[in-house]
Amino acid sequence: MRISVSSDMDEPVARLLVAELRRRGHEVRTHGALRPGADAQWAACSEAAARDVADGAADQAVVCCWTGTGASIAANKVPGVRAALCTDAVTADGARRWNDANALALSLRLTSEPLLKEILDAWFAGAPSQDPDDRQNVARVGRLDAVRTDS
Repeated sequence: MRISVSSDMDEPVARLLVAELRRRGHEVRTHGALRPGADAQWAACSEAAARDVADGAADQAVVCCWTGTGASIAANKVPGVRAALCTDAVTADGARRWNDANALALSLRLTSEPLLKEILDAWFAGAPSQDPDDRQNVARVGRLDAVRTDS
């Protein structure tokens, strides 16, 4: 899978994230502090990773900042991206299942190495629900994107 990763800081957990994704066999594209010369501001690098997903250059994104909140906000501004801030494996599973999230937002402050691996395990094991109510909600979010781009 092609995964676009951004971080506004060159923190050990961000470097571990890239290494772990590659170890799992994913093709990783980096942005922000993980890529020399790139804009490391959380809004800019999170947008860049999210645009990779929206444009089809990546299948999913993982966006990181100190709390994860700013990265998730920025990524969610890109039409077609559904970013979820996940601080545990149960939330990551639910984000994939019920929200069909295609971007994972992580906190550089809260995410330890064992927790990172648990979150990634749940994220990649999760599959979007086929329940009609869940699909209807995801479709509604897509329509919100269309309203935003038509304005």
